[in-house]
Amino acid sequence: MSTLIEHILKLTDHRDRDLLELTLSKALIDLLPIQRIVIARVMSEEGEQRWLEVARLDAKGGGKIVDPMRVDFLTLANLSDATDRLKCLLGREMVEIAWAGDEGPRIYMLPLFSDSRKDDAGVIELHSDSTLTAEHLLMVEQLRRIYRNMYSLLEYSDRDALTGLLNRKSLDDAFYSAVLEELDGLTGEAHMAGSPKALDQERRHRVPANYWLGSAIVDNFALISEKHGHPIAEEVLLLVARVMNNTLRTYDRSYRFGGEHFGVLMHCPDEALVLAAFERFRANVEKFSFPKVGRVTVSCGFTSVLADDSPSSALEKTELAVDFAQRSGRNKVCSHLGLVRRGFFGDAPKVGAVDIS
Repeated sequence: MSTLIEHILKLTDHRDRDLLELTLSKALIDLLPIQRIVIARVMSEEGEQRWLEVARLDAKGGGKIVDPMRVDFLTLANLSDATDRLKCLLGREMVEIAWAGDEGPRIYMLPLFSDSRKDDAGVIELHSDSTLTAEHLLMVEQLRRIYRNMYSLLEYSDRDALTGLLNRKSLDDAFYSAVLEELDGLTGEAHMAGSPKALDQERRHRVPANYWLGSAIVDNFALISEKHGHPIAEEVLLLVARVMNNTLRTYDRSYRFGGEHFGVLMHCPDEALVLAAFERFRANVEKFSFPKVGRVTVSCGFTSVLADDSPSSALEKTELAVDFAQRSGRNKVCSHLGLVRRGFFGDAPKVGAVDIS
């Protein structure tokens, strides 16, 4: 049996926050007398919150790991549908559910984080045939603290200091793994024993269709800074980031690439839906009243992610679309693919390269 030290090494051995839940789940299954572990996160879309089970592993080897970017939000359970989870989340303390007496099967629910987090709230469920001892629960707490520490360290290195959005480095590190097809139906101890590094290497060679990268640039930002000063200009960036977070889905990845340049990586089945999402963001910025400044607008451009794209090549296409929007009067959203189809930027992608339908 793997030792606690071996699992601590695995938790601290990689630099991908998206793999931490898998590593934590594998450690708890290996080290504790439990039959199942579930990690459920809170997802939000247009003000509505639902549960997403990002990890579910069984002691016999079955399980499922879900990429949050590939879920159908409307199929997820409402927060109120799982009252015990919600109680654990809101109270930030363990909830124990006994099924058949003091020594019978039970479920232990613990908050994934000890603090109240808007974007990362979640619950760990431990399903056991009997009562866990104080020593077992201490081990859970130790692994949970290591997970939290690693998550916070990786989060800090991934975030823009001013806005709290993901940074350019994060896009470089996560570009290929972010577009991994949903890890659904993972079964067998051999597959589940695969290291995070091995899974990450597999991710980086599989870029499915229906992923989109977008850029958004605050119009006339240099004039805003010159007229109102640097502190007010920074406040504009903070508020644009807030509008972006409030407009997009929890599982869309929002970035600040530097200066007035923002970005979004999302999974969406249809180009028209991506356009609609950026139009909502553009409109929400335009109607927001910015203190001292008043009206602010953004120009946006987006493109589909192709199998041979790098972060730089995909960003270059989004920036071409943004530049076209700005030269066309600003406060617009342009699709790079749409501009290609209209003959503005070279040849259209070969048939079959990407399915944008």
